[in-house]
Amino acid sequence: MSDQLTNGKIRSLNCLADEGGRFRMLAIDQRGALQSMLAKVLGRDAKSIGAEELTTTKQVITRALAPFSTAVLTDPVYGYPSSIRDIPGGVGLLLAHEQTGYEKSGPDGRERRSCLLEEWSAERSRLAGANAAKLLIYYNPDASDETLEHQQRLVRTLGEECARLELAFLLEIVTYPIEEPSADTVQFARRKPELVVRSAAEFSKPEYKVDVLKLEFPADLKYAYECARGLFDRREREPAYDLKEVEDWCKRLDQACQVPWVILSAGVDIEEFLANVELAVKAGASGFLCGRAIWKGAVDLYPDTAAMESYLHTEGAYNFLRCNAAAACALPWHQHRRFSAQ
Repeated sequence: MSDQLTNGKIRSLNCLADEGGRFRMLAIDQRGALQSMLAKVLGRDAKSIGAEELTTTKQVITRALAPFSTAVLTDPVYGYPSSIRDIPGGVGLLLAHEQTGYEKSGPDGRERRSCLLEEWSAERSRLAGANAAKLLIYYNPDASDETLEHQQRLVRTLGEECARLELAFLLEIVTYPIEEPSADTVQFARRKPELVVRSAAEFSKPEYKVDVLKLEFPADLKYAYECARGLFDRREREPAYDLKEVEDWCKRLDQACQVPWVILSAGVDIEEFLANVELAVKAGASGFLCGRAIWKGAVDLYPDTAAMESYLHTEGAYNFLRCNAAAACALPWHQHRRFSAQ
Protein backbone atom coordinates (compact mmCIF):
# COMPACT_ATOMS: atom_id res chain seq x y z
CA MET A 1 0.00 0.00 0.00
CA SER A 2 1.14 3.52 -0.67
CA ASP A 3 -0.84 6.75 -1.06
CA GLN A 4 1.06 8.14 1.94
CA LEU A 5 -0.03 5.27 4.17
CA THR A 6 3.15 4.28 5.96
CA ASN A 7 3.94 0.94 7.55
CA GLY A 8 3.40 2.50 10.97
CA LYS A 9 -0.11 3.61 10.02
CA ILE A 10 -0.90 0.25 8.46
CA ARG A 11 0.08 -1.41 11.73
CA SER A 12 -2.02 1.08 13.69
CA LEU A 13 -5.13 0.47 11.58
CA ASN A 14 -4.68 -3.30 11.80
CA CYS A 15 -4.64 -2.96 15.60
CA LEU A 16 -8.02 -1.19 15.51
CA ALA A 17 -9.72 -3.78 13.30
CA ASP A 18 -10.45 -7.49 13.47
CA GLU A 19 -8.51 -10.06 11.48
CA GLY A 20 -10.68 -9.38 8.44
CA GLY A 21 -10.05 -5.63 8.53
CA ARG A 22 -13.43 -4.59 9.94
CA PHE A 23 -13.84 -2.03 12.71
CA ARG A 24 -16.07 -2.96 15.67
CA MET A 25 -15.11 -0.22 18.10
CA LEU A 26 -16.42 0.95 21.48
CA ALA A 27 -16.70 4.66 22.31
CA ILE A 28 -16.46 5.73 25.93
CA ASP A 29 -14.81 9.14 25.41
CA GLN A 30 -17.94 11.13 26.28
CA ARG A 31 -17.47 13.85 28.87
CA GLY A 32 -20.08 16.60 28.63
CA ALA A 33 -22.72 14.20 27.34
CA LEU A 34 -21.96 11.73 30.13
CA GLN A 35 -22.12 14.50 32.73
CA SER A 36 -25.61 15.38 31.46
CA MET A 37 -26.70 11.74 31.58
CA LEU A 38 -25.45 11.27 35.14
CA ALA A 39 -26.93 14.57 36.24
CA LYS A 40 -30.36 13.47 35.03
CA VAL A 41 -30.08 10.18 36.91
CA LEU A 42 -28.83 11.80 40.12
CA GLY A 43 -31.14 14.82 39.97
CA ARG A 44 -28.24 17.26 40.01
CA ASP A 45 -26.80 20.00 37.86
CA ALA A 46 -24.46 18.71 35.14
CA LYS A 47 -21.66 21.00 36.31
CA SER A 48 -21.71 19.28 39.70
CA ILE A 49 -20.82 15.91 38.17
CA GLY A 50 -17.15 15.46 38.91
CA ALA A 51 -14.20 13.22 38.14
CA GLU A 52 -15.21 10.41 40.50
CA GLU A 53 -18.59 9.87 38.86
CA LEU A 54 -17.11 10.05 35.36
CA THR A 55 -14.15 7.75 35.99
CA THR A 56 -16.26 5.16 37.81
CA THR A 57 -18.81 5.04 35.00
CA LYS A 58 -16.15 4.79 32.31
CA GLN A 59 -14.28 2.07 34.16
CA VAL A 60 -17.36 -0.09 34.69
CA ILE A 61 -18.38 0.20 31.02
CA THR A 62 -14.88 -0.38 29.67
CA ARG A 63 -14.24 -3.43 31.83
CA ALA A 64 -17.48 -5.10 30.75
CA LEU A 65 -17.58 -4.25 27.05
CA ALA A 66 -13.99 -3.83 25.83
CA PRO A 67 -13.63 -7.61 25.26
CA PHE A 68 -16.40 -7.46 22.64
CA SER A 69 -14.66 -4.72 20.66
CA THR A 70 -11.72 -4.51 18.31
CA ALA A 71 -10.71 -1.14 19.81
CA VAL A 72 -11.74 1.27 22.54
CA LEU A 73 -11.99 5.02 22.15
CA THR A 74 -11.58 6.85 25.44
CA ASP A 75 -10.43 10.24 26.66
CA PRO A 76 -7.04 10.98 28.23
CA VAL A 77 -8.51 12.95 31.15
CA TYR A 78 -10.97 10.57 32.84
CA GLY A 79 -11.11 7.36 30.83
CA TYR A 80 -7.50 6.46 30.11
CA PRO A 81 -6.09 6.83 33.64
CA SER A 82 -8.88 4.77 35.23
CA SER A 83 -9.49 2.16 32.54
CA ILE A 84 -6.27 1.36 30.68
CA ARG A 85 -5.79 -1.88 32.64
CA ASP A 86 -9.31 -2.97 31.68
CA ILE A 87 -8.59 -2.91 27.93
CA PRO A 88 -7.37 -6.37 26.82
CA GLY A 89 -3.98 -6.56 25.14
CA GLY A 90 -5.49 -7.60 21.82
CA VAL A 91 -7.89 -4.64 21.73
CA GLY A 92 -6.73 -1.40 20.11
CA LEU A 93 -6.75 2.02 21.73
CA LEU A 94 -7.84 5.42 20.41
CA LEU A 95 -7.51 8.62 22.43
CA ALA A 96 -9.68 11.71 21.95
CA HIS A 97 -7.93 15.03 21.31
CA GLU A 98 -10.79 17.54 21.47
CA GLN A 99 -12.10 19.44 24.42
CA THR A 100 -15.66 18.50 25.23
CA GLY A 101 -18.33 20.78 23.75
CA TYR A 102 -17.69 23.75 21.49
CA GLU A 103 -17.34 27.51 21.36
CA LYS A 104 -20.21 29.49 19.86
CA SER A 105 -19.24 31.59 16.86
CA GLY A 106 -20.63 33.18 13.72
CA PRO A 107 -22.97 36.13 13.19
CA ASP A 108 -25.73 34.86 15.50
CA GLY A 109 -23.64 32.57 17.69
CA ARG A 110 -25.15 29.50 16.03
CA GLU A 111 -21.90 28.27 14.53
CA ARG A 112 -19.54 25.98 16.43
CA ARG A 113 -15.79 25.87 16.88
CA SER A 114 -13.95 22.90 18.33
CA CYS A 115 -10.84 23.15 20.49
CA LEU A 116 -7.94 20.77 21.02
CA LEU A 117 -7.22 19.46 24.49
CA GLU A 118 -4.62 21.58 26.21
CA GLU A 119 -1.30 19.94 27.04
CA TRP A 120 -2.12 16.92 24.88
CA SER A 121 -0.64 15.91 21.54
CA ALA A 122 -0.31 13.05 19.10
CA GLU A 123 3.11 12.39 20.59
CA ARG A 124 1.60 11.98 24.05
CA SER A 125 -1.05 9.63 22.62
CA ARG A 126 1.62 7.51 21.03
CA LEU A 127 3.66 7.42 24.25
CA ALA A 128 0.48 6.38 26.06
CA GLY A 129 0.23 3.34 23.80
CA ALA A 130 -2.56 4.56 21.55
CA ASN A 131 -2.94 3.16 18.04
CA ALA A 132 -4.80 6.26 16.84
CA ALA A 133 -5.68 9.85 17.64
CA LYS A 134 -9.32 10.85 17.33
CA LEU A 135 -10.60 14.37 16.78
CA LEU A 136 -14.26 15.41 16.85
CA ILE A 137 -15.21 18.55 14.99
CA TYR A 138 -18.58 20.18 14.55
CA TYR A 139 -18.97 21.08 10.90
CA ASN A 140 -21.58 22.74 8.74
CA PRO A 141 -20.25 23.51 5.23
CA ASP A 142 -22.51 26.58 5.09
CA ALA A 143 -20.93 28.23 8.13
CA SER A 144 -18.91 31.43 7.81
CA ASP A 145 -15.47 31.33 6.23
CA GLU A 146 -13.87 32.17 9.57
CA THR A 147 -15.50 29.21 11.32
CA LEU A 148 -14.73 26.81 8.49
CA GLU A 149 -11.09 27.89 8.36
CA HIS A 150 -10.77 27.40 12.12
CA GLN A 151 -12.17 23.86 11.97
CA GLN A 152 -10.10 22.94 8.92
CA ARG A 153 -6.94 24.25 10.55
CA LEU A 154 -7.49 22.05 13.62
CA VAL A 155 -7.80 18.97 11.43
CA ARG A 156 -4.71 19.81 9.37
CA THR A 157 -2.67 20.46 12.51
CA LEU A 158 -3.43 17.11 14.12
CA GLY A 159 -3.27 15.30 10.78
CA GLU A 160 0.23 16.53 10.13
CA GLU A 161 1.37 15.59 13.62
CA CYS A 162 -0.06 12.09 13.27
CA ALA A 163 1.60 11.68 9.86
CA ARG A 164 4.97 12.64 11.31
CA LEU A 165 4.59 10.05 14.07
CA GLU A 166 2.99 7.40 11.82
CA LEU A 167 0.01 7.34 14.16
CA ALA A 168 -3.40 6.60 12.65
CA PHE A 169 -5.76 9.60 12.52
CA LEU A 170 -9.52 9.15 12.87
CA LEU A 171 -11.72 12.20 12.29
CA GLU A 172 -15.26 12.38 13.70
CA ILE A 173 -17.57 14.88 12.01
CA VAL A 174 -20.83 16.02 13.59
CA THR A 175 -23.14 18.30 11.61
CA TYR A 176 -25.46 20.84 13.21
CA PRO A 177 -28.23 23.27 12.22
CA ILE A 178 -27.60 26.94 11.57
CA GLU A 179 -30.83 28.14 9.98
CA GLU A 180 -33.12 25.32 11.14
CA PRO A 181 -34.80 25.48 14.60
CA SER A 182 -32.98 22.40 15.95
CA ALA A 183 -31.48 19.08 14.89
CA ASP A 184 -34.69 17.18 15.70
CA THR A 185 -36.86 18.86 13.08
CA VAL A 186 -38.05 17.87 9.65
CA GLN A 187 -36.25 20.90 8.22
CA PHE A 188 -32.87 19.69 9.46
CA ALA A 189 -33.67 16.09 8.57
CA ARG A 190 -34.04 17.22 4.95
CA ARG A 191 -30.75 19.16 5.09
CA LYS A 192 -28.67 16.60 6.97
CA PRO A 193 -27.85 14.19 4.11
CA GLU A 194 -26.25 16.90 2.00
CA LEU A 195 -24.33 18.32 4.96
CA VAL A 196 -22.91 14.92 5.92
CA VAL A 197 -21.87 14.12 2.34
CA ARG A 198 -20.28 17.52 1.71
CA SER A 199 -18.37 17.34 5.00
CA ALA A 200 -17.05 13.87 4.22
CA ALA A 201 -15.91 15.03 0.79
CA GLU A 202 -14.04 17.99 2.29
CA PHE A 203 -12.10 16.00 4.87
CA SER A 204 -11.32 13.19 2.46
CA LYS A 205 -8.88 15.57 0.78
CA PRO A 206 -5.24 14.44 1.15
CA GLU A 207 -4.22 17.71 2.79
CA TYR A 208 -5.95 16.68 6.04
CA LYS A 209 -4.13 13.32 6.26
CA VAL A 210 -7.20 11.57 7.69
CA ASP A 211 -7.02 7.77 7.70
CA VAL A 212 -10.57 6.89 8.80
CA LEU A 213 -13.72 9.03 8.90
CA LYS A 214 -16.17 8.51 11.75
CA LEU A 215 -19.47 9.76 10.35
CA GLU A 216 -23.08 10.30 11.27
CA PHE A 217 -25.68 8.29 9.45
CA PRO A 218 -26.47 10.46 6.39
CA ALA A 219 -30.16 10.81 7.26
CA ASP A 220 -32.43 10.48 10.27
CA LEU A 221 -34.43 7.27 10.11
CA LYS A 222 -37.01 8.69 12.51
CA TYR A 223 -37.97 10.99 9.62
CA ALA A 224 -38.05 8.26 6.97
CA TYR A 225 -41.56 7.62 5.65
CA GLU A 226 -41.52 3.97 6.71
CA CYS A 227 -40.39 4.81 10.28
CA ALA A 228 -41.94 8.23 10.96
CA ARG A 229 -44.99 6.95 12.83
CA GLY A 230 -42.89 6.36 15.93
CA LEU A 231 -41.13 3.12 15.03
CA PHE A 232 -38.07 4.02 17.10
CA ASP A 233 -39.33 6.37 19.81
CA ARG A 234 -43.15 6.36 19.65
CA ARG A 235 -43.25 9.94 18.43
CA GLU A 236 -44.92 10.60 15.10
CA ARG A 237 -43.05 12.91 12.72
CA GLU A 238 -43.53 14.50 9.32
CA PRO A 239 -41.53 12.37 6.84
CA ALA A 240 -38.56 13.90 5.05
CA TYR A 241 -37.74 11.02 2.67
CA ASP A 242 -38.33 7.32 2.13
CA LEU A 243 -35.94 4.40 2.66
CA LYS A 244 -34.99 4.24 -1.01
CA GLU A 245 -33.82 7.86 -0.82
CA VAL A 246 -31.94 7.06 2.41
CA GLU A 247 -30.15 4.17 0.68
CA ASP A 248 -29.21 6.50 -2.16
CA TRP A 249 -27.74 9.00 0.31
CA CYS A 250 -25.71 6.20 1.91
CA LYS A 251 -24.28 5.38 -1.51
CA ARG A 252 -23.50 9.03 -2.17
CA LEU A 253 -21.74 9.22 1.18
CA ASP A 254 -19.60 6.23 0.30
CA GLN A 255 -18.71 7.83 -3.02
CA ALA A 256 -17.69 11.03 -1.22
CA CYS A 257 -15.41 9.18 1.22
CA GLN A 258 -11.98 8.85 -0.31
CA VAL A 259 -10.78 7.02 2.82
CA PRO A 260 -12.38 4.18 4.83
CA TRP A 261 -15.30 5.22 7.02
CA VAL A 262 -17.25 3.96 10.00
CA ILE A 263 -20.65 4.89 11.36
CA LEU A 264 -21.25 6.52 14.76
CA SER A 265 -24.35 6.17 16.92
CA ALA A 266 -25.01 9.80 18.00
CA GLY A 267 -26.85 8.48 21.04
CA VAL A 268 -29.78 6.89 19.18
CA ASP A 269 -31.40 3.79 20.63
CA ILE A 270 -30.01 0.39 19.73
CA GLU A 271 -32.72 -0.66 17.26
CA GLU A 272 -32.24 2.48 15.19
CA PHE A 273 -28.46 2.13 15.32
CA LEU A 274 -28.62 -1.46 14.11
CA ALA A 275 -30.65 -0.28 11.11
CA ASN A 276 -28.06 2.47 10.53
CA VAL A 277 -25.21 -0.03 10.61
CA GLU A 278 -26.90 -2.39 8.18
CA LEU A 279 -27.58 0.38 5.67
CA ALA A 280 -24.12 1.94 6.05
CA VAL A 281 -22.34 -1.40 5.67
CA LYS A 282 -24.41 -2.20 2.60
CA ALA A 283 -23.20 1.08 1.07
CA GLY A 284 -19.51 0.50 1.86
CA ALA A 285 -18.75 1.39 5.48
CA SER A 286 -15.95 -0.54 7.18
CA GLY A 287 -17.74 -0.94 10.50
CA PHE A 288 -18.80 1.18 13.45
CA LEU A 289 -17.54 3.14 16.44
CA CYS A 290 -20.44 3.13 18.89
CA GLY A 291 -21.01 4.28 22.44
CA ARG A 292 -24.33 5.24 23.96
CA ALA A 293 -26.53 3.06 21.75
CA ILE A 294 -24.83 0.06 23.35
CA TRP A 295 -24.29 1.09 26.97
CA LYS A 296 -26.50 4.05 27.91
CA GLY A 297 -28.94 1.83 29.79
CA ALA A 298 -26.23 1.15 32.36
CA VAL A 299 -25.91 4.84 33.23
CA ASP A 300 -29.52 4.88 34.43
CA LEU A 301 -28.44 2.49 37.21
CA TYR A 302 -25.65 4.67 38.62
CA PRO A 303 -24.38 4.67 41.40
CA ASP A 304 -25.28 0.99 41.84
CA THR A 305 -22.18 -0.41 40.12
CA ALA A 306 -23.27 -4.01 40.69
CA ALA A 307 -26.51 -3.34 38.83
CA MET A 308 -24.57 -1.53 36.09
CA GLU A 309 -22.26 -4.50 35.68
CA SER A 310 -25.21 -6.90 35.54
CA TYR A 311 -26.83 -4.82 32.80
CA LEU A 312 -23.61 -4.54 30.80
CA HIS A 313 -22.88 -8.26 30.98
CA THR A 314 -26.37 -9.10 29.74
CA GLU A 315 -28.22 -6.47 27.72
CA GLY A 316 -25.10 -4.41 26.99
CA ALA A 317 -23.20 -7.46 25.76
CA TYR A 318 -26.20 -8.50 23.66
CA ASN A 319 -26.34 -5.03 22.11
CA PHE A 320 -22.66 -5.24 21.21
CA LEU A 321 -22.99 -8.73 19.74
CA ARG A 322 -25.88 -7.56 17.58
CA CYS A 323 -23.81 -4.63 16.32
CA ASN A 324 -20.92 -6.98 15.57
CA ALA A 325 -23.26 -9.23 13.60
CA ALA A 326 -24.62 -6.24 11.64
CA ALA A 327 -21.04 -5.29 10.71
CA ALA A 328 -19.96 -8.80 9.74
CA CYS A 329 -20.20 -7.95 6.02
CA ALA A 330 -18.54 -4.54 6.30
CA LEU A 331 -15.90 -3.66 3.73
CA PRO A 332 -12.42 -4.43 5.11
CA TRP A 333 -10.60 -1.13 5.47
CA HIS A 334 -7.71 -2.26 3.26
CA GLN A 335 -10.15 -3.07 0.44
CA HIS A 336 -11.36 0.52 0.21
CA ARG A 337 -10.89 1.94 -3.28
CA ARG A 338 -8.17 4.21 -1.92
CA PHE A 339 -5.99 1.11 -2.06
CA SER A 340 -7.55 -0.57 -5.11
CA ALA A 341 -4.52 0.11 -7.29
CA GLN A 342 -2.14 -1.52 -4.82
